[in-house]
Amino acid sequence: MSFAKIYTRGLLGLHAPLIEVEVHVSQGLPSLTIVGLAEAAVRESKDRVRSAIINSGFQFPTKRLTINLAPADLPKDGSRLDLPIALGILIASGQLPENVTDQLEFIGELALDGQLRPISGILSIAIACQQSGHQLILPEQNAQDASQLPNFEVFAAHHLKDVCEHLSKQHPLPQYQANTTNPIDQYKFDLADVKGQLRPRRALEIAAAGGHSLLFKGPPGTGKTLLASRLASILPPLDMQENLEVASIYSVANSSHPFGQRPFRAPHHTASAIALVGGGSHPKPGEITLAHLGVLFLDELPEFDRKVLEVLRQPLESKEIVISRASRQITFPANFQLIAAMNPCPCGYAFNQDIRCQCSADAIKRYQNRISGPLLDRIDLHIDVPPLQAHELQDTSPVENSQTVRQRVIQAYEQQIQRQQCLNHALTPQQLEQFASLDVQAQKIMEMAQQRLNLSARAYHRVLRVARSIADLSQHAEIQSQHLTEALSYRTQQG
Repeated sequence: MSFAKIYTRGLLGLHAPLIEVEVHVSQGLPSLTIVGLAEAAVRESKDRVRSAIINSGFQFPTKRLTINLAPADLPKDGSRLDLPIALGILIASGQLPENVTDQLEFIGELALDGQLRPISGILSIAIACQQSGHQLILPEQNAQDASQLPNFEVFAAHHLKDVCEHLSKQHPLPQYQANTTNPIDQYKFDLADVKGQLRPRRALEIAAAGGHSLLFKGPPGTGKTLLASRLASILPPLDMQENLEVASIYSVANSSHPFGQRPFRAPHHTASAIALVGGGSHPKPGEITLAHLGVLFLDELPEFDRKVLEVLRQPLESKEIVISRASRQITFPANFQLIAAMNPCPCGYAFNQDIRCQCSADAIKRYQNRISGPLLDRIDLHIDVPPLQAHELQDTSPVENSQTVRQRVIQAYEQQIQRQQCLNHALTPQQLEQFASLDVQAQKIMEMAQQRLNLSARAYHRVLRVARSIADLSQHAEIQSQHLTEALSYRTQQG
């Protein structure tokens, strides 16, 4: 046979489109041509493949080789196509049997001696392969990640020769058995570490219960970072589908993350806009995507470049980020909880009764104006974190730990999913009318608050969503006046 077709996968954002590697061997001067919008790393594969085939004990055909990567309009990058190209050449040249790859997909980079090297994005590739009903043969180093998928057949190989012996049925590869470890649900930080700060702790619980964004404001050393780092520990655990979604993102980013834990990302304030939202010539996930289904913590918020912060406005609403390039458009998920912290002024001690502030009124105004009004308007809760007194720090009485608070948050979660199939932060205006209606007294309170606080329409809806979360934590079916009053108190810091 002079023709062979091998199935493999590309990588386009978090998606793994099917690629057909077609190999044709014909008479003519020895040459190897790769067509199908192949980029540099793919074009260079011919040298790796030639050495790998020879060092695995096979003959490299001294004929005219044409390799087509279909579909031709899909850009192909990376070295993941080495293995399927090598197998296509061996089948087309008659060194491996025909029609043994119909239900198989192959992925992996080849070393010059024929060993298989791992590639990035393997979980996205495995998910797409499973949806197609195919089996996957891949490098050993990638097998553990791919085997996280339930009811999916994975075959791990160390060398090109192992794959060839499997196809020729000389030494079939055993199906890879995953290490069945339970998802990690232990966080190194616990809410019990936070002393005092009852109001900020309460705000943190409300934010966790409804998926709301939160801004801590206070002088240095009051516990803003300490509180923010505990949010992930009180969020409900991820289910299997969410775990796979998070793992796919980190697989594409060629990074690691404990399976079962919600992400917690805390980029430095010198981060660029591309680092935050993602991008590059070959678009990669940014911090907001790496924080998907978890927490994005921006410490020293005014120190971030204003243009960098402004790119958060659209993802905060849409929960996704679209990266456009001349040849492609890629969408990454960005369903994160934003937690931010800031000082009231450059020196940090404005409005502090114990330590005198060294900043002028103009300096304080310039510092606070680094954060735009539209971005502040998108943050649900604004909380002052006051300094702790000595007796509060010395208090050794036990406080609620993360596990106790998490149980209340899980109950509120379950109420929301059962009632409206989404969390409160995602309620539409129509859903708010249905599930967050106010009685007469609460309506009067809301009218007075809107006049005094000058709430925008967006802020009005966000107050209702927070009040709905407070009512859910209290196990109340309707929003009462005390729930609305508490929700409004978390907007006064912006006034």
